[in-house]
Amino acid sequence: MAKGPTLLLERAFVGGLVCGVDEAGRGPWAGPVSAAAVILDPNPRKVPKGLDDSKKLTAKAREGLETEIKAKALAWGVGFASVEEIWELNILHATGLAMCRAIEAMAIQPTYALVDGNYRFKLPCEVKTVVGGDGKSKSIAAASILAKVARDRLMTEMDGRYPGYGFASHKGYNAPIHLEALVAMGPCEIHRRAWRPVKLVLAGVDPRFEHLQDELPFGD
Repeated sequence: MAKGPTLLLERAFVGGLVCGVDEAGRGPWAGPVSAAAVILDPNPRKVPKGLDDSKKLTAKAREGLETEIKAKALAWGVGFASVEEIWELNILHATGLAMCRAIEAMAIQPTYALVDGNYRFKLPCEVKTVVGGDGKSKSIAAASILAKVARDRLMTEMDGRYPGYGFASHKGYNAPIHLEALVAMGPCEIHRRAWRPVKLVLAGVDPRFEHLQDELPFGD
């Protein structure tokens, strides 16, 4: 059995181009959610080597693969949904919006989309969900890398705009430095108001004395 993602799922589709789709940043306390869509070249020789779930790669490896993916893919796109859209739509629907924007940003539109996870988002093409897709499909793995690098880059920029929170290091996720800054300075414009630690601070409650395991504003 092959180790890591392959092109087997992509080859199962006939009669149209297949893109992989994945998101980054559903769980952080701050910042937008991002998504990416990638149509890889069907020729394996033109597919970047080393594609894998972005979480298994170092930041340096992701950045190198980002450049290679953009150079070799038939098409790629990245989309974001803002903190305001997350508040208005909820994180699930905002993720779907970011995915739609990623697909619409591609120079070539796909017929099919392989989407990481088990939720069938309404996208501009036929959708097939793949649980653990970034470890099974090279297209989804490529999308996971583009989405992660794009969001990390944006959060590093936000660190300059909103100093003191440590966004460049933790990218808006749960981290001791983030929690301490949130308590000391209060939420900034890019904090997600529906997330438990942010809600507690806004309510005048110190989240350091609360259990933050259930950080998302919806049940598992």
